Amino acid sequence: MSYCTIGIDIGGTNLRMATVNSDGEIISRCRMPSLIAEGRDVFCSRMLRGISDLRDEAMSRSSKVAAIGVGVPGLVGRSGLIHASVNMRPLDCFNLANFLSEQTKIPAECANDANVIAIGEQLYGAGRGRSSFLLITIGTGLGSGLILNGELWKGAGGFAAEFGHVTVDPDGKLCPCGNQGCLERYVSAEALARSMFESAQDSEIRRSFEAEEIALMARNGNAAAQYAFEQMGRWLGIALASLANTLNLEAVIIGGGVAASLDLFEPALRIEMVRRCFPEIYAGLDILKVELGDDAGLLGAAALAYRHVA
Repeated sequence: MSYCTIGIDIGGTNLRMATVNSDGEIISRCRMPSLIAEGRDVFCSRMLRGISDLRDEAMSRSSKVAAIGVGVPGLVGRSGLIHASVNMRPLDCFNLANFLSEQTKIPAECANDANVIAIGEQLYGAGRGRSSFLLITIGTGLGSGLILNGELWKGAGGFAAEFGHVTVDPDGKLCPCGNQGCLERYVSAEALARSMFESAQDSEIRRSFEAEEIALMARNGNAAAQYAFEQMGRWLGIALASLANTLNLEAVIIGGGVAASLDLFEPALRIEMVRRCFPEIYAGLDILKVELGDDAGLLGAAALAYRHVA
């Protein structure tokens, strides 16, 4: 009998799951609404049903699920305890890894979702062959995972690489984390929308904008939209220059929904990095897009689980 693992990618909107073999090939998958607002018990019951369905499907192919890996947005400790998840509040202070192990009777491991994506890109995507890189996901917020010397860097408590909460403006915008001027307040889909709203003239109707709409406007010559992307690139470049000078990374890999518009903010990003990095450090740094898309989290979570397979 062959073995496989289940990778789970938890998001505020969708819960995605897949069985993955040892070669990193997705064998089967399922997707369902997270519906976290219905509470933790309902959410966990839905997850367990999905796991059961995937295990049954694996058995039909004479394959056994040996372990489960999970990516969760938020602060996840080494033990699998979810200390805080802004978009998944019912999971706060819940050890999801222990729960899944107890319920399924197979090993389970839980980690921050951006860390899991970094593992996926390291093994199967843009990070292949690189021993040090920062993975950034730019969506509603900004997540990140750090690979150093070929290993995921978790830090002393497992909370490392919260790059979105690096302070870039000491007296800047208040962040939900409690700090002021966090990078995430200036580099995210929300930041783009806020910039467009604030730039609207009194004679214009102020409304909310989606990141994709702002990108289309920028490509069609809208000055406010172009400025929003330029400012985002500037703030990201300032923060990345400090990190690059500190760690001398090989690459920065950018994913998330806003990554589709990398061409709109990369020039401003590079201008700041050239200004602020040592030339020798900048010359050795690649800025890349993710290669795996939405599958990075599934593949990374499944790979995380394989450490439990003998």
